[in-house]
This record gives sequence, C-alpha cells and structure tokens, in this order.
Amino acid sequence: MSHRLFVAIRPSEDAMGAMFDVMDGIEDARWQDETQLHLTLRYIGEVDTPQANDIADALSRIEAPAFDLELRGLGHFSKSHWPHAVWAGVAHSPELLTLQKKVERAVVAAGCEAETRRFLPHVTLARLNRSSGPIGDWLARFGDFHVGPMHVDSFLLYESTLTPSGSQYDPVVRFALSGKANLK
Repeated sequence: MSHRLFVAIRPSEDAMGAMFDVMDGIEDARWQDETQLHLTLRYIGEVDTPQANDIADALSRIEAPAFDLELRGLGHFSKSHWPHAVWAGVAHSPELLTLQKKVERAVVAAGCEAETRRFLPHVTLARLNRSSGPIGDWLARFGDFHVGPMHVDSFLLYESTLTPSGSQYDPVVRFALSGKANLK
C-alpha cells in the first residue's frame, strides 16, 4: 500500500483563529480549512508501508526542546508570473531551523532522497488559479499580519489523500519534542 506523507507543525488554535480572520478578500481563492493549516517541515511524497514505518520510527528518535514561534507577514508563491498560493510567513526561529534539519536527517536516514529545495517556513492560507482575483489589495490590507508567540511542543507525520474537493490531511503520529511518539 502506498502512503503520501509529510511532516508538519499544527498551528495553535489562537494562530488558526488569526489566520481565519484574514481569509477573505481574494475572489475565487480556495481558502484552507482547519484541517489543512500546517507548517510543513518536510514533504516526503509517496512511500510504501514498510518505509512509512521506518520514517515514523526515525522521527520518533528526534530529540529537541519545545519552543515558541511567531507568524509574521503575508506573501505569495507564483508560477509563470501568476500567484498560485498565499501564505502566512514565519518569523526567524533558530529552534525551528534546528528541528527542520533533524527531521530532514531522520527522513533521509529512513531511505528517502534528500530535499533539494530551500526550506521556506510558511503556512499556506489559500490556493489560487488564473480565475482568482488580484491579491494586491489583500496583501496591503493584511500585510502587517502577526501572531504569537505560539508554543510548539510537538510535530506530526501526516498522510495526504487527494480527493475531488482537494487534499485531505490526516495526522498519523504525533511526536513530542522530547522525542516520544504518541499515536494520534
């Protein structure tokens, strides 16, 4: 059986509430719902069940302290000069960068290819397409977005399932930053 996996931090309830407050003002944007908001530490992709178990085992051995994190600013990703996603940025955090590097090492140790893309911490708020309205007014209106600090005491291994209405993200295992895994 194949599993489409990624590793992420789930934002606090307060942070999610603040993100929902800015989810308006872009015509035809596909805003993320509560189950879709996350800060990706590592996209893994399709793996079989034995490798998924190896990944979970490797992640369970990560030891890192809990830390505080702030969301700051909004931005967008573009393809061919067209915005395709808007996001909430993450303030610089040495603890987050350390955790992300440990996650990367664990995933590679479990047999996955090394990630070649630079880590750009963010939380995707909406997906856009060419029929979506302009984003300039939205960025100007909410550009001073700031949330935090929010306490991060765990990260999760998620399974992503593609559905006709978009991706569904299901937490599989929660890892306390002390390194202990608790089944979700």
